[in-house]
Parts: sequence; C-alpha cells; structure tokens
Amino acid sequence: MALATCRGQHLFKFFSQPQFPTAIMAAATTILPPLHERPIKNTVVLFDVDETLTPARRAVSPEMLQLLSALRQKVAIGYVGGSDFSKQQEQLGSSSIPVTTLFDFCFAENGLTAYRLGVPLAAHSFIKWIGEEEYKKLVRFVLHYVADLEIPVKRGTFLEFRNGMVNISPIGRNASIQERKDFNKFDLEHGIRPKFIEALRKEFPHLSLTYSIGGEISFDVFPTGWDKTYCLNHLANEKNLPNGVDYTTIHFFGDKTTKGGNDYEIYSDPRTIGHSVKGPADTMAQIRETFGL
Repeated sequence: MALATCRGQHLFKFFSQPQFPTAIMAAATTILPPLHERPIKNTVVLFDVDETLTPARRAVSPEMLQLLSALRQKVAIGYVGGSDFSKQQEQLGSSSIPVTTLFDFCFAENGLTAYRLGVPLAAHSFIKWIGEEEYKKLVRFVLHYVADLEIPVKRGTFLEFRNGMVNISPIGRNASIQERKDFNKFDLEHGIRPKFIEALRKEFPHLSLTYSIGGEISFDVFPTGWDKTYCLNHLANEKNLPNGVDYTTIHFFGDKTTKGGNDYEIYSDPRTIGHSVKGPADTMAQIRETFGL
C-alpha cells in the first residue's frame, strides 16, 4: 500500500516523521520467542484499535509500537477491530511493514478476517449469510434514511460493505477529522446513531442482526454472535495446533466498553479480563502497570 493512498494527510505526515520508520522497523524485526515459549504462560493480550492503540482513524505512535514490542517479548499479543484489514494496515503498519509482522494475531472485522503469525485463517461472509435480496432491502432502507436525515454535514460513503458486516455512517466515512469530531459531539447531544439503529430494528425484526456503535461517526451491522467475541473462537483453536497454547487468560483493552459500544461484548465476556481505557495514553499506562513494563 503506497503512502499516497493512505486516507488523510495526517497519515502521510505521520509516516514521514523520521522516528516512525525506525520504531516500526524495530518492532517488526525483533526476534521473538515462539508462542508456546512466551514467559507469561497461557496468556494473550488483545487490543481494540481506534481510541485504544491509536487516535480514531489515525496512525499509531512510535511510543505505542515500542511498548507493544516489549510486551510481545513476554506474552502473545493481538488486535481485534471492526474495520477491514486495509484500514488496520494503514493505522498500525506502514508502506513496507505488514501489520501482521507486528502482532501475533490480527483480527479484522471482529475476527471474520484473521491472521495468525502472518498466515490467513478461514474467513466468513456477511453477504452469504444474509442473502442478496435481504441485503438489497437493507441498503435501500439505509440510503433512504440517510437522504431524509437532517444533520449539519453530509459527505460520502454512508454504507461500507465489508466481508463480515456492513458499516453505516450518517455523516459519511469521507468526513474530515474535524467533521468527525463535530459529528460525534452532535450525535451525543441528539442521538443520531441510536435512533438510526432503532429504525433498523423496527424495519428488520426478522433478521438476527446486532447493531454496534463504534468510533466517532458510524455503527456496524452484523449477524448476532459475530461481534468481537468471534475472535475468541480462533484463540480457542490454538490448543489443537502443534506446540499449541491453551489460552486460559485473555486480556482485552478497549474504549467502547459500555452496553451498545462495539467493545462491550468481548469486554464483559466471562472468558476475558476486561480493561476499559480512555485513549492510547491510558492504554500505555495500563499496559505498564498490568505487565510491569
């Protein structure tokens, strides 16, 4: 992925900073113990992406990469995000360093697209689950709803089709950083996304869909059970592999951990130890405190 294709000038500027390539290259080339030989046994640490590892839709900091690299010497690490893999590559990797070299487990779209030590795992499809006719009805309703919606600003890409879900944004995913922040404030005051979700629930009660608010401008729609807990299925299978690890301790760090947020299900799942964070700086502080770094 060329730098010129990264969304937003902020990503280009960040990748151009001299300290960033050094930090990301060091993290990618560090010699690591095999998963079954990590010092903290039977343990994996998972992270949300936006507002946990990075500011929303922006690039990871060199300091975060260095800390994650140090953590990875002690324990297996992974991320689980709702966005598609290309966006996570933009935020966490670089033009020459695949994000799959920086984490042991990469779970895009809640784990419906997944990588283990750089190797892709089996994927699942939202369109096969819902069917073409129901999907067209969903798209038609969403676009009509957005057209009639009265909000201060509308941009483009109101519905984004992904492998395991659709992402719906009332303002549009092409909004600038400032427009995203302004919409998020407006949404908190007027409940734009919760009202949109309620309208979808009333229109499609026969579909077993989950609606999950994440980030500043959008919400995800996916089959019930395909939330972030889906990635735990991949981790449960680890013990069946050669030199496999039975991950009996799973830490999860995320920011949208209250009910309705897209981190809630995995944060509150009895299989995980949940850590609620208030941004990347808080994530770093909690990592250091929890793991003695």
